[in-house]
Amino acid sequence: MKRRSLLTHSASLAALATLPPAALAQKRKDSITLAMTLEPPGLDPTAGAASAIAEITQYNIFETLTKINADGKVTPLLAVSWEVSPDLRTYTFQLRKGVKFQNGEAFNAQSAKFSLDRAGGEKSTNKDKRTFASMDTVRAVDEHTLVIVNKELDPDFLFLMGQATAIMVEPKSADSNATKPVGTGPYTLDNWVKGSSISLRKWPGYRNAANVKIPRASFRFIADPAAQVAALLAGDVDAFPRVTPRSVPQFKNNPKFQVLASGSRAKTILAINNKKKPLDDVRVRRAIAAAIDRKAVIQGAGDGYGSPIGSHYVPGSFGYVDTTGVNAYNPDKARALLKEAGITSLELTITLPPPPYARQGGEVIASMLQKVGINAKLQNVEWAQWLSGVYGNKNYDLTIISHVEPFDLGNFSKPGYYWNYESPKFNALYDKYKNTPRAQDRAKLLGDIQKLLAEDSVHAFLYQPQWVTVANKNVRGLWKDMPVFVNDLSALSWA
Repeated sequence: MKRRSLLTHSASLAALATLPPAALAQKRKDSITLAMTLEPPGLDPTAGAASAIAEITQYNIFETLTKINADGKVTPLLAVSWEVSPDLRTYTFQLRKGVKFQNGEAFNAQSAKFSLDRAGGEKSTNKDKRTFASMDTVRAVDEHTLVIVNKELDPDFLFLMGQATAIMVEPKSADSNATKPVGTGPYTLDNWVKGSSISLRKWPGYRNAANVKIPRASFRFIADPAAQVAALLAGDVDAFPRVTPRSVPQFKNNPKFQVLASGSRAKTILAINNKKKPLDDVRVRRAIAAAIDRKAVIQGAGDGYGSPIGSHYVPGSFGYVDTTGVNAYNPDKARALLKEAGITSLELTITLPPPPYARQGGEVIASMLQKVGINAKLQNVEWAQWLSGVYGNKNYDLTIISHVEPFDLGNFSKPGYYWNYESPKFNALYDKYKNTPRAQDRAKLLGDIQKLLAEDSVHAFLYQPQWVTVANKNVRGLWKDMPVFVNDLSALSWA
């Protein structure tokens, strides 16, 4: 396989060498190739939990009422403006006029209502279904006025309306979006070669088509870290957002490339199945957390790109408190907790999805657990297996995963969520947070929520990752920070 890969790269370079310089320059201006570690299971972000779906489709094929920008601020997109009632429950959106879907149908308040009703409907598989189901009424007042009344106050509502799960879909084509996506965005699907790449092309009917500088874009799927480096060095890939950090030293001092280290709102965790014995005992979960040196994990899994966290919230976020001392690294305490729980020997399996941070992190953590008497077997699975076995069927002991959504504390109160955590105390705190209008009071409640999750040791909370992008020095418009995982192609251009 390695020999075939090298031959492919050599052939690619030879083909490029036969092109005159002018033709090569024209190719660069006409298209761009981005790379991703994981291939999405489909192209409908309302139907699956994989973040890779939004990395290709959000703001490219599909659009939302609001837009989340690189700095985390929310601005208009398909809604040009909005008004919020004094009780923070009613939102009146004025929609953009003259917008069409890529199949020629009009976007209006009726299709917006359909999209939101569908996302919260009985048959919905939207991972944020709870957000949409908590809408009391969604009403199309006229063609361009949409009114949403929420059952509960949600201080993050406008942000949520800019996430991929809130895309606007065209009613007639909605059910086939996984393979034939139809949106209002600047690009349409051109081709999908399963296991290899997805290509998009500029949609001439887009309302701001003249401002879209790159007519063609491709996404290549490259999971192997060595192959990621080879593809960048060979020029087969123009930009690799969230590339394996281990590759960075090879590009930092290379004048042909730019390296961007991005802040994130992601949480990398050793997720624990809270209903599996003996993991249902908080003493065992605390022992696992105390056995882990977060700083060593950051070095081993993220090559130093990250900050330790003690709960499911990250530094820099509204209401953040430092909880890293709640379950600090203390192997002696870990052994004592296991003894107190009556555990003399414990064998667990850590199920690892493909990203390098998970596979590398698994080796580091297994070694640490071994030192306190926990034998952790590593089980590598492909992404589809992780989604069905771990996320879908909750068939696991431990797993390493990054949760990339900025505001996802609600998952801890979600019945049947994959980590099987059930806490009436948490539910009451979270409901109070959502229905508290004053920012100062919400910040205090967020602190209480973070402390509770740390004390319950729901997971071994590891670190806030920094994402690294390596790109051709001439690519412009790449996001420096990544509050959400998107690749906004309409913002890109060649120098």
